Amino acid sequence: MYFDHAEGPVFRPPSEAASFILRVTIGCSHNACTFCNMYRSVAFRARPMHEIMDQIAAARPYAQHIRRIFLADGNALVLATDKLLAILRELAGSFPRLQRVSCYAGPKDILRKTPEELAALREAGLKLVYFGLESGDDLVLKNINKGVSAAEAVAAGQRIVAAGIKLSVMVILGLGGTANSERHAQNTALAINAIKPHMLGALTLMLYRGSELLAEFERGSFVPLPPAGIMHELYAMIHAIDLPATNHCLFRSTHASNHIAFAATLPKDKEQLLADIKTAETKLSRITNWDPYNNVE
Repeated sequence: MYFDHAEGPVFRPPSEAASFILRVTIGCSHNACTFCNMYRSVAFRARPMHEIMDQIAAARPYAQHIRRIFLADGNALVLATDKLLAILRELAGSFPRLQRVSCYAGPKDILRKTPEELAALREAGLKLVYFGLESGDDLVLKNINKGVSAAEAVAAGQRIVAAGIKLSVMVILGLGGTANSERHAQNTALAINAIKPHMLGALTLMLYRGSELLAEFERGSFVPLPPAGIMHELYAMIHAIDLPATNHCLFRSTHASNHIAFAATLPKDKEQLLADIKTAETKLSRITNWDPYNNVE
């Protein structure tokens, strides 16, 4: 649900399907990751308050049905804290049944917020942040032009958790290709161990038209993992994730990009999840006619 006719495409996490999508920015302020083409068609801009308030006003007649609100587009935390607090206050006053507000956030934007600012945003209603870690490996992060080191990405995730905001971390299986699969799996697991997110989502790499990574693949400098290789990488990653028994991290690989969907709670279900991944790897290893272009969109 959104009430907006501004330029650019609208994206949201699968779990926000029933949410009011409030576009507080247009596009992504980084917009340079080599694997992503989501916002390549639109120039980034922070929206003036009157455009934001117009969307809220249009949604008010549906207030009794609105329990969740997602602040789009790519990284709402790029906005100044005072502006975000004003938006959150307006949402709290406009939607009496509101349970949570969530957003995407880039690591640099998180690190620009002080712990006190993040705590204030939590108190004002920001309950969940979706953070695209992608990888915990420095080389992979450099190759995809993420703009941060693994240490910076981990620090960003830890800052959200420390602020008492729920954190959903997204990683991308296959992002290192065949050359860097092992280091991608191991170092991403180490990053997850350090962050201790509340939710962990695994997507499988798609090669998008207009992205630099697709061009690398077509030049032969990037070799994607086949389906069984993706399962092998996922197994290595989950095997190396070592969260305290008191943690309850919801793991999901139910995104449309994935070959096989998994759902578990870590660390409680770790052994069963590993067994299920191994079974899936065996099954997918029987595929003999896999074409990397099946993963091109």
